[in-house]
Amino acid sequence: MNLLCKLLLSSALGLLATFVHAQEGEQNQAAHSHHPAQEQLLHERFYSTWHMPDNPAFSCCNNADCYPTEIKSVDGKIYAKRREDGKYILIPSQKIERNRDNPDGRNHLCAPPPGFAKNAVDTVYCFALGGAT
Repeated sequence: MNLLCKLLLSSALGLLATFVHAQEGEQNQAAHSHHPAQEQLLHERFYSTWHMPDNPAFSCCNNADCYPTEIKSVDGKIYAKRREDGKYILIPSQKIERNRDNPDGRNHLCAPPPGFAKNAVDTVYCFALGGAT
């Protein structure tokens, strides 16, 4: 590969890395935008120490995947509103936190965005039921 090609490839890879880093920063900023500023630290502590109720060896994820949400009950089943598309997704009973209070009394959902993985449609990592619905 000649020197010019190497330089062009190197520049392109550098620009791509800068773009990806900027996108991650925007996503992290957007992930925090659903919490009032005064509750930011409270939620970070809660999410960073939250583990899956049905598999305590695994984390529920973090501020990027977890957020306060609205719920509805249909035929005794709980559905939580996914923030990315507004779809209400079924909360499997084994994903409901029963051994720990949430930090603010609201409903909290930890879930990947739609389309995250083809075989993981409407996946729920963790769910905490709030006191007011």
